[in-house]
Amino acid sequence: MYVSQPDDRSGENGVHSFLTPERVVVYSVAMLVLYALFMVTWARASNGFTTGDFTKPGIDFSVFWSASYAALHGPAWQVYDFTSFDKIEETLFHFPRGSFLPWLYPPTFLVLVKPLALVPPVVAFFLFVGVSALLFVFATLAVSRLAPTMGSSRLGWLLVAACPCVFVPAVFGQNSLLTAALAALAVHWIGRHPVRAGLCIGLLAIKPQMALLLPFVLIAARAWRTFGVAALSASLFGAFSVMICGAQSLPLFLASTRLARELILEHGRHYWLSSPTTFAVLREGGVPLAPAYGAQACVALIAAAAACHIWRSTHDARLRGAALTVATLLANPYVWHYELAWLGIAVICLTAIGFDKGWRRGEQAVLVLAWLLPVYEFFNRLTELPQIGPVVLLLMLLLTLRRARIAEEVPS
Repeated sequence: MYVSQPDDRSGENGVHSFLTPERVVVYSVAMLVLYALFMVTWARASNGFTTGDFTKPGIDFSVFWSASYAALHGPAWQVYDFTSFDKIEETLFHFPRGSFLPWLYPPTFLVLVKPLALVPPVVAFFLFVGVSALLFVFATLAVSRLAPTMGSSRLGWLLVAACPCVFVPAVFGQNSLLTAALAALAVHWIGRHPVRAGLCIGLLAIKPQMALLLPFVLIAARAWRTFGVAALSASLFGAFSVMICGAQSLPLFLASTRLARELILEHGRHYWLSSPTTFAVLREGGVPLAPAYGAQACVALIAAAAACHIWRSTHDARLRGAALTVATLLANPYVWHYELAWLGIAVICLTAIGFDKGWRRGEQAVLVLAWLLPVYEFFNRLTELPQIGPVVLLLMLLLTLRRARIAEEVPS
């Protein structure tokens, strides 16, 4: 049963709590209403999502469904042939000329989405997004232990499901909810179920750049069994995928990554405005490639060192989860707004700690910024406001480091 707490309670050092469980529930409900209003407005402005000038919901998922259709009706490697895949997408979804969306994913993800075209696109979209969202909420609640601090598992589900980090990838039909859920489950299970944790990490081969820091934190935590299972399962999954998709799929995938780097990462202003990375900020500011890559590498080293320190110094899954997800976003130069589903895990973990142990100075303001960041990035292609993403992510990493230091000084 949910037990109400007074709105004026203070955290450590007498910090006033404007983020209380009751208020967060109200904010979550208000956000759900705003989502509904936004979708209705979008539908009306685009004549039921049929106007060619408007991006449709599920636009990225249409790439997944098209790839599934191509793999079910021909050699799977053809999805990497941009000319052939463009014709398939145009036939299936009638994209306007010049709006081709290429397949830029590894064979592992192609194997995973291959069954999607067995059902109609709309049904497949809601199944894919629905299952991914449910798994994300379940995994986030498990690693954060938010529900007990809220006094109700239903309120915990409401709070996580209403996060902007769920809405943005759901609108696009992206896979970031799935990858974030796998990361959260790995962190949750690493202590008691290392084999399960390793299998979850192995499945992140569907988007390998998001597993960039996991080997380092596993070594820091001396989680050798999980490390071994993860390496073995990822290798077997990769080999099986290449066997199913054909040997041609691997070099073609590598060629597509080069295309993504040159056209999107390095020279795509529409990407820079939507990417909360150091590299995007510098490129938008006119910094040449070499210094931008150098600065991104420095931030990546700092983030990796911070994550490894936290994983070595504490067994608290909430702090480990927050450190891993934030550091992963900071370390990668190629992060779209929908990947901020990973940031949602950190927000919920630190919120649960704040509810449980009281707030430290500055925490609540940073958490609100991080909570809203996916919406900011979502609209920034239109507004072209300054890119604040890296600053928010660095502040989140600092909050996590401070909480880890407090945990070292005052063991729970």
